[in-house]
Amino acid sequence: MRIGVPKEIKTQEFRVGMTPSGVATLTARGHKVLVEQGAGLGSSIPDEAYVKAGAQIVPTKEEVWGADMVVKVKEPIAPEFALMRKDLLLFTYLHLAAAAELGKELLTRGVNGVAYETIEPSPGDLPLLTPMSAVAGRMSVQAGATYLERMRGGKGVLLGGVPGVKRGRVTVIGGGVVGANAVKMAVGLGANVTVLDVNLKTLAYLDDIYAGRVSTQYSDPLSIERAVLESDLVIGAVLLPGARAPRLVTEQMLKEMEPGSVIVDVSIDQGGCVETARPTYHDNPTYVVHDVIHYMVANMPGAVPRTSTYALTNATIKYVVKLADLGLEKAISDTPHIVSGLNTYKGGVPHAAVAEALGVKHEAFRI
Repeated sequence: MRIGVPKEIKTQEFRVGMTPSGVATLTARGHKVLVEQGAGLGSSIPDEAYVKAGAQIVPTKEEVWGADMVVKVKEPIAPEFALMRKDLLLFTYLHLAAAAELGKELLTRGVNGVAYETIEPSPGDLPLLTPMSAVAGRMSVQAGATYLERMRGGKGVLLGGVPGVKRGRVTVIGGGVVGANAVKMAVGLGANVTVLDVNLKTLAYLDDIYAGRVSTQYSDPLSIERAVLESDLVIGAVLLPGARAPRLVTEQMLKEMEPGSVIVDVSIDQGGCVETARPTYHDNPTYVVHDVIHYMVANMPGAVPRTSTYALTNATIKYVVKLADLGLEKAISDTPHIVSGLNTYKGGVPHAAVAEALGVKHEAFRI
């Protein structure tokens, strides 16, 4: 199979869809890998490294997108729509619940889109979302701590405090991979941490590993409101695979928060769990509503591409190999859970949650 790896063009996105090790794995199996010139430079991977691994460097996007399968990081954006064609196999993060225009383009053009974020071998297990969720969860506290600084508009709170001064208060809404990693960082900085979730087993696990250093609370509207209003930093870490994130933090709550507080909504890729959320970019990452700083960058791991690119390829390469070796339909027959990643197929939407989010008919996959 011919596999294309394009250069990412989303604002301030420095990751790339494949490392040289991934290329070497594919070329050793007889596949041809086309890498767009300069695609890896943002992740400190020169073209020469790809050539050494067996890839062919091509100068234009048209050549890369002309491959049988395109492997990238972020969802295609408007300048890439015209490059998509019928029966193209696209393997990337799609987040269609928050990208209706892209969903329409994929359906109209007949693209077979397999999304990293909805591949689910077993309920709740999202192996291709996990590495980037871990990065984003850790970065969320790092970013929040930065914007709590007074010179950046924050209230001037040090999360860890110092002896004789109370510690900063952090609320993490959602205890999954993002939330757990946010909790880990916040506890490490010495903050006063509260985590909310609807899964009692998740709360029990976090309570156990932190031995009372974290307050765990069942997530409901009243407990969310109470925790948010007491917080210096709120981390939104809610995920419903394929579906739009529920709006759990209301605008009324923001009005009652202390001025200079910070909200980092990691679920912004799926529309955000904060009522006032809208996507931002690394070059202009924040905005203020009701004196509360909103950090809503939709590709947070893109800021640390050297780490993120390698972590992502480590997770995706076995699926790339499977799709390349067998083709989409045979890969699903061989490894049935791959169908959970199939968001668009021959003009239809086989994923129920994605279909609901896009407002289109759900069409179950059939070979």
